Amino acid sequence: MSNPVDAPRGSAPSEDTLDAALKSVEHQISIFWRRARAVSQQLSRQVHPDMEPAAYGLLTMIRKTGPIRLTELASCIGVGKPSVSRQIAFLEGIGLVLKEADPLDGRAQTIRLTPKGEEKMHQVQDARRQVFRERLGEWPVEDLEALATYMAKLNATYERDGFPKDGEL
Repeated sequence: MSNPVDAPRGSAPSEDTLDAALKSVEHQISIFWRRARAVSQQLSRQVHPDMEPAAYGLLTMIRKTGPIRLTELASCIGVGKPSVSRQIAFLEGIGLVLKEADPLDGRAQTIRLTPKGEEKMHQVQDARRQVFRERLGEWPVEDLEALATYMAKLNATYERDGFPKDGEL
């Protein structure tokens, strides 16, 4: 009887082996997700002490896409329009975003970062990159490249199943 570890890559794993591997992946992703949320919490507080991580995520998306309609923003991140609207009102109140008439449809509004919002996001995203450097800077470049490849493969699987591609609205 052959050892499943020694089985050729192309052969199908046993159901027990597959379940164990999936359980391990799910566990590790759950831990990573919790830690990523904690980092987002810290970074959002650097933007403003009362900011929620969800609002930080909106700022990141607005910065990446440029001016965007509220409905498109909500759709892009997969939450309801009322939740996004509340966060945008907060961000507008602290001067990080502003609403303006949509140049393609004067009845609609787009949301964009203010110069203050751009400056804050630049500072915080520099801090975010520093967090990655502190955590992963000692890894061999080959391991970082492999991690990026596997993360891209995971994201592509979700995109195949209907989740929006990065940067796609």
